[in-house]
Amino acid sequence: MTSTTVLEFNDVQAGVLRPRPSPYVGTYLLFTVSSPQDGRALLARTLPMIRSAAEPVGQDAELTVSVALTFQGLKALGVPAASLDSFAPEFVQGMAARAAELYDVGASAPRQWEQPFGSTEIHVGVLAVAAERGGLDEVLAQALAAQSGLGVSLVFRQDCHMLPTKKEAFGFADGLSQPAIDGSGVPGTNTREKPIMPGEFLLGYPDETGDLPPMPSPEVLGRNGSYVVVRKVYQDVAAFRRYLRQNSTDLAGEERLGAKMMGRWPSGAPLALAPDREDAALGADPARNDDFLYDADGDARGFRTPPGSHIRRMNPRDGLDFGDVRRHRLLRRSTSYGPPLPEGVLDDDGADRGTVFVFICADIKRQFEFVQSQWMNTSTFLGGSGTERDPIGAAGQDDGGEFTIPQKPVRRRLRGLPAFVVTRGGEYFYMPGLRALQWLADLDT
Repeated sequence: MTSTTVLEFNDVQAGVLRPRPSPYVGTYLLFTVSSPQDGRALLARTLPMIRSAAEPVGQDAELTVSVALTFQGLKALGVPAASLDSFAPEFVQGMAARAAELYDVGASAPRQWEQPFGSTEIHVGVLAVAAERGGLDEVLAQALAAQSGLGVSLVFRQDCHMLPTKKEAFGFADGLSQPAIDGSGVPGTNTREKPIMPGEFLLGYPDETGDLPPMPSPEVLGRNGSYVVVRKVYQDVAAFRRYLRQNSTDLAGEERLGAKMMGRWPSGAPLALAPDREDAALGADPARNDDFLYDADGDARGFRTPPGSHIRRMNPRDGLDFGDVRRHRLLRRSTSYGPPLPEGVLDDDGADRGTVFVFICADIKRQFEFVQSQWMNTSTFLGGSGTERDPIGAAGQDDGGEFTIPQKPVRRRLRGLPAFVVTRGGEYFYMPGLRALQWLADLDT
């Protein structure tokens, strides 16, 4: 069926709709502003660096600058109260205030976060991504120069990357699954999933119900904007490797256990299509490595891909008997940080490494917070006791989690599963359209 959705590409920041180059390097910059005038001036100077989604994908487009603001940032820019009141409550509260809902407890609690996460100091976020180091350095110099002479301070910087192998810190190929957005022209990775209505990711367009999702006012500020969730998560790679070794009899068993926990082999080959052994050719083939379902392909009970595995939790596809998976889909633009732990090393080297997760959506509560609280940190939706959690991605497992591997004749159940990740910080942002950024820069309140 041909899409009838017409998106205003020239008003949407390219970072929302356009895929990143692969491999790439990038940097997150977080600023605080001291006055509305200085904040507006920063936006005015940064605007020329931002490409729209109307620009073609290709070599010339492999450099992207995106700008987003927190609720505190919108306040700092002097956005009128009536407009501030029109934003989603979760965005207004900020991520730290939502810690209980997100299972950010214990070592992941906001009081343990890196500064300035969890404070009111984060106002404006700038993300620059480029295919090569030279291009990134050039645009970073421009972004940092934009604050010159203004009451604007850089309060956080995080360099990041995607390696040529596409592998994240635990050693699994990442970024293989993305939904298609109706009308975007950008294909999804699973041909068996219908394109998702744009209103699930972009404000001002119909969502999966056919309705327009709530958006901030005035319309110029809300239309073509998106909510953006940023989370910095430390990955304890040495602990993960030791766990695999302690619970396996040989190297093949370690690899198989890791694949069962992730739902994919290290190459990215999904268990759904390669249940018995690694298939590097499949993992490297973007036309095949995400092209599958669960129930329709005969794995309703999870003998290939455990229902509690990471990728099946994050996107159950057709594997749930209730609820609408499509209403909880997210655009994922995550990236690794820190040096990889060398192959075979089982002792931590003290380096900081992990993932900066970026999720784009139209409804923080229904999409990101639902996935984080219900699918990642409980198992009631699987018909279980609720004590099982994502064996790889759940951070709030201070009391030890469980993970079940369906197999014959007897299932395998792992108990006392430690947390391999720790939330180091995060925040909710709003990424306006380009006209909205100009409106913000021109405010005269």
